[in-house]
Amino acid sequence: MSTTTPSDPSGRVPGSLRVRLDLAYAGTHFAGWAAQPGLRTVQGVLEEALTTIVRAEPLGLARPRLTVAGRTDAGVHARGQVAHVDLPVERWEAMPGRSGRTPGRALVDRLSGLLPPDVVVHRASRAPAGFDARFSATARTYRYRIADQHELRDPLRREGVLWHRRELDVAAMQAAAQPLLGLHDFAAYCKPREGATTIRELTRFDWSRPDAGADAGLVVAVVEADAFCHSMVRALVGTSLAVGEGRRDREDQALVLAGRDRAAAAAVAPAQGLTLERVDYPPDEELGERAARIRARRSPDELR
Repeated sequence: MSTTTPSDPSGRVPGSLRVRLDLAYAGTHFAGWAAQPGLRTVQGVLEEALTTIVRAEPLGLARPRLTVAGRTDAGVHARGQVAHVDLPVERWEAMPGRSGRTPGRALVDRLSGLLPPDVVVHRASRAPAGFDARFSATARTYRYRIADQHELRDPLRREGVLWHRRELDVAAMQAAAQPLLGLHDFAAYCKPREGATTIRELTRFDWSRPDAGADAGLVVAVVEADAFCHSMVRALVGTSLAVGEGRRDREDQALVLAGRDRAAAAAVAPAQGLTLERVDYPPDEELGERAARIRARRSPDELR
C-alpha cells in the first residue's frame, strides 16, 4: 500500500479503496480490541490475517490498519461489530482469483482460514463513499446479561452471562436508569482520559427480565448511545446492580450522574456479561457529512 500522505478527508490513501467488515468475537481470551505490544487483541489478530492475505510484507506494502466502530475492553464480546480497512485497489480486485466469487466473499473465505475460532468476519464489502466505521456511526447498542437465579446458570453460556448470587429488583433498576437518558456529562461513569469530553447522549437504558427467547429469565440491560466513553457501560451497570441489590436507593444513580464524581459510582461490572450488539449508520448519502461533523467535534480516543 502506498505511504503517500492521504488527500482524502476520510484519511484514505490514494490508490486504495475502503472495505467494510462486519464481525463478531468472543472477548474472553482477548486483551480488548486495540492492538497492544505483547498482548492478544482482536485488532492484532485481524490485522495479522489481513497482512498475510494482501501479501503486504512480501510486496513491500504498508500493513493494513483497521478502524473500528467501538473499541471494546478486555473480556467484552461483540456480535455486531463494524470496522473498515483501506486496501490497495489491485489487491481487492485480485482477491477472487479464478474462483468466480466476489472480492468480498473471497476475503471472508480467506479470513475464515486464518482467524482463530473466537473471531468471525461475517461480511466484507466495498464501503460507500464517505464511510468511516467510527465517525459515521450514529449509535452503538450493548446488552448486559445477568443470571441472578441458580437454576438459570447455563455453563454453556458462562462466558457471556454474569452469574450473580443475589436476586435483583429489576423494577428498581429500570426506574433508577430512566433519569440518565438524554445529553449529560457522564464523568461519574467514565474512566477519565486527559483532554477527552465525557458528554454523551444516552438514548436507551432499559432493564428487563425477558419471558421468552434465548435470554428468558435473565436480567438484561439494553444500553444505547451515540458513543460511549471508556468503561461507561460497565460503570452504569455496576451502579444499577447496587440498586437492584438494595444497597443503594433508586435516586442514587441520577445523583451520581449530577455529582460528576467517579468515586461516587459503584465499581464497574465484570466484562463477561457485556456484548456489543449493533452499530447503526445513516443512509449512504449522509455518511460523509456525519463523519466530518463528528470528526471535528471529537477525538478518535473518545469514541467507543
